Amino acid sequence: MAESNAGAIAERDEFIVTKGKNKKQLKCDTDSSAGCVSQRACVYCGARVVLNPVTDAIHLVHGPIGCSSYTWDIRGSLSSGTELYRNSFSTDLKEQDVIFGGGKKLAAAIDGLVEKYQAKLIFVYSTCIVGVIGDDLEAICRAASQKHTIEVIPVESSGFIGNKSAGYRAAGDSLLRLIKPADQVVMTKSDSINYLGDFNLAGEAWIIHNYLREMGVEINVTFTGDSTYETLKLAPKAKLNIIQCAGSMIYMAGKMEELYNIPYVQISFLGIEDTATSLRKIAAAMGDEVMIRKTEELIVRETNRVEAIIKGYREKLQGKKAAIYVGGGFKAISLVKQFREIGIDVVMIGTQTGREEEYDTINNLVDDGTVILDDANPAELERFMMEKGANLLVGGVKERPLAYKLGVAFIDHNHDRKHPLSGFEGAVNFAEEVYSTVCSPVWNSLRGKGIGKGVTDHV
Repeated sequence: MAESNAGAIAERDEFIVTKGKNKKQLKCDTDSSAGCVSQRACVYCGARVVLNPVTDAIHLVHGPIGCSSYTWDIRGSLSSGTELYRNSFSTDLKEQDVIFGGGKKLAAAIDGLVEKYQAKLIFVYSTCIVGVIGDDLEAICRAASQKHTIEVIPVESSGFIGNKSAGYRAAGDSLLRLIKPADQVVMTKSDSINYLGDFNLAGEAWIIHNYLREMGVEINVTFTGDSTYETLKLAPKAKLNIIQCAGSMIYMAGKMEELYNIPYVQISFLGIEDTATSLRKIAAAMGDEVMIRKTEELIVRETNRVEAIIKGYREKLQGKKAAIYVGGGFKAISLVKQFREIGIDVVMIGTQTGREEEYDTINNLVDDGTVILDDANPAELERFMMEKGANLLVGGVKERPLAYKLGVAFIDHNHDRKHPLSGFEGAVNFAEEVYSTVCSPVWNSLRGKGIGKGVTDHV
């Protein structure tokens, strides 16, 4: 690789390595480099994506209307009951509020929402402007909670205090306040699990719940897919926490182990290999022989069912190249394995919030020559996709236009998608979607017009 990985931004060199060429440790989990257009989301967005699937909560954004519209219905999360969470409320702060403060406007907004919706829980999100003008969110929420005798929880997510990871922590702190039992209450433990880091995108939590029930596992509560005020309050009684999205929930899992003595295991239900491994880990952690036997029966049956389908796609996709840029490191790890299941080699991989140990695992998984990068900007993504001849980019909504501009196929693995990609069913959906986009005739047409020339080689 060239002497400077990042080109114009020399400070980015430490955040980019090429396996087999660089012996240095990838730098990660820091603030974005000045001068770069980071693909990361803000603190408020990180908090909102975690809390938004709480279905019976009022989600009130204390800030300009743009912050609320930016994150309205941003999760493709499904509900088995109320749809209140699909509304996005805002105090709509204006110039005058910035000068004189928005505290009275916030208190009035809470009063009006409680009167209209009779909810038991309100999350009040702070935004950048609230951090600047200094509204006392804690005091306003405390007064509103006492006035209406409901939970009004401030989410300290002012955008200037960090990045998306800080938003995950802010959401975790708010959830910990919610689930804390009253001082006089001693919560009896049950032989059940909490499922952390699944937001029921396109009903994915329900797919995993079906597997777990067949194994004989009782699900206590999912954080936060299809959750409610009442179910979340029961979280401390679980025997075990399992974590799907480590980036958003590893902090909370650690705090629950400390406060409620609930151990946790990291799992992933992306791809056949990781789904089977995760189900076995859960059964082993629960320590029930009958459960272990039922788990093996489930894995054998489902693997045999989907392997025959995926084999057909693998034959058509063999030799294609993929680039990955997603939020968390654990998802990225699973995607490397999942692409191998369908015959595709990963030539570039990056995350927004990956941790050092996750990048070490990624480095061990990928082939020599694979570019690994943390907190990438669009110029870097474009450069390495072109250099490595990627046929496909897996990312989120911000990366989609870049892929199409380059004439590269795109898979949406973000939180606003409407199709499930978890479990054995999700593995089939993923293979089908990759095939349909990578092998679409549209790329030949674009290549004929000079778009993405030399990058793609589709059937």
